[in-house]
Amino acid sequence: LIKMTKEVKKGKPAFRPGQKNYLRRSHQEQQEIKVLQQKVTDGAPPRGTNPLALEGATETCYAGAKKFDEIPLSTITRNGLKKASYFNMTAIQRAALPHALAGRDILGAAKTGSGKTLSFLIPVVEKLYRERWTKFDGLGALILTPTRELAVQIFEELKKVGAQHDLSAGLLIGGKNLKEEQQRVCSLSILVATPGRLLQHMDETAGFDASPLKILVLDEADRILDLGFAATLDAILANLPASRQTMLFSATQTKRVKDLARLSLRDPEFLAVHQEASTATPFKLQQAFMEIEESSKMDLAWSFLKTHLKSKTIVFLSTCKQVRFMFEAFKKLRPGVPLRALHGGMKQMKRTAVFYEFCEAKSMVLFATDVAARGLDFPAVDWVLQMDCPEDAATYIHRVGRTARYTKAGKALLFVLPSEREGMLAALEGAKVPVKELRHNPEKSQPVTPALQALLSKDGELKAFAQRALTSYLKSIFLQPNKKVFNVEEVDVEGLAASYGLATLPKLWFLKKKDKKQVVVQEESEESEGSEESEGGEESEESEESGSESEESEESEESEE
Repeated sequence: LIKMTKEVKKGKPAFRPGQKNYLRRSHQEQQEIKVLQQKVTDGAPPRGTNPLALEGATETCYAGAKKFDEIPLSTITRNGLKKASYFNMTAIQRAALPHALAGRDILGAAKTGSGKTLSFLIPVVEKLYRERWTKFDGLGALILTPTRELAVQIFEELKKVGAQHDLSAGLLIGGKNLKEEQQRVCSLSILVATPGRLLQHMDETAGFDASPLKILVLDEADRILDLGFAATLDAILANLPASRQTMLFSATQTKRVKDLARLSLRDPEFLAVHQEASTATPFKLQQAFMEIEESSKMDLAWSFLKTHLKSKTIVFLSTCKQVRFMFEAFKKLRPGVPLRALHGGMKQMKRTAVFYEFCEAKSMVLFATDVAARGLDFPAVDWVLQMDCPEDAATYIHRVGRTARYTKAGKALLFVLPSEREGMLAALEGAKVPVKELRHNPEKSQPVTPALQALLSKDGELKAFAQRALTSYLKSIFLQPNKKVFNVEEVDVEGLAASYGLATLPKLWFLKKKDKKQVVVQEESEESEGSEESEGGEESEESEESGSESEESEESEESEE
């Protein structure tokens, strides 16, 4: 539901135009805005420069500043930062804020946990403050983020920074009451939203107008720009004015001309503060991988949790069904540490509750899909365990970025199957990710497979969870485009099923279809070789088309099931 950074009670603003304190403050703001605009204009860094290269701020140029007090910010923004205990700027903030305050488009890339959120929230509230924005001016700033949890987190930070501003802000995410949002959304100055929910309001909310927009922010921009959000993002951009300030931030950034053209970026500043760093991950992050056999996957995961009962751990898996099975099974087996699950199939209220529970816990295990890998700032995470290989190096960087945030230390462990080792390690090396190999100590092993088998034999519902989890995982491998890492034919399916506690394999329709396709192709090849007439070639093409249609039919039947 929409939350307000500045509550408006009974339709009356905090300061009514007829009151003396309002007039006094209004006059003071006018004077401050004039001074700020002059400082921003005169002290802006030259285009194409990185303020990090400067030793410190000077009287004529604020670029190079290391503290928030040294850059031209309004008094009320400074007060909000001080109250939230923000005094010194991080590297990405030092690089981005001088350019962003000057109204320039930004492409910012920095390691996870480096403070990117303030790098765009401060320019947002400052720009609207200098424009003397009110609720009658419409939508002034839009912040898009790929996940609901990240949107909630950004909104909480916005409330801190903008606590003393007379600006209204809204949080638009799926899983909330659309009609209640529609009653207020048109009077909001700042929106923090997920793409799908925002587009829904653009299509269905009467009077929703984004034409006054002054600033657009894409957090985790690489995820929003990929194919999963392409159509939604294009539809949103069609409703936004081209003459706006645009800022993109992520741990891994794009420079593709196609993406920049879509966003109407004007001479953007490329600020990759860790581009020259020796590693792409935080320096205080200890990273390791362990090569494991499919049959021992659950045993090693259980052993890990049992030997880290006092730690705060995130366990990443590939699919929602795996997360659900792991959570339900391990909950029944009682490892001795609180367990929670977070995935895209959960209702929004439950997802939010789990997010806050994990944030506040001192020791807990969170089973999660990549919905938790993007931008979320979980306090004091000790370990990140990746039970399944990430789809690429960028996803790996985002996953391990949930620990070792800011100046804190953390540890990360990746399980790789023998078939995944060579390709995955090559991808990580190419992305400047240092990982060392660990070997399993058999003496510390605590097998859980026999207990899982006994549990599944008594619990039909849990057995169904296990079957769906195994099927979804194997299908995710089958659909991965990078066959140097993900080749389902090289996976020990029987061993993996045994690890899940399953005595027999579930039906794997997608593997059967692949076998059928190979047979069809082989038959067509033989027919083509034996035929000397062109008509034979045409028959071969017709056979191939019919095979394709049968595959599409099977796929539709499977999706309906």
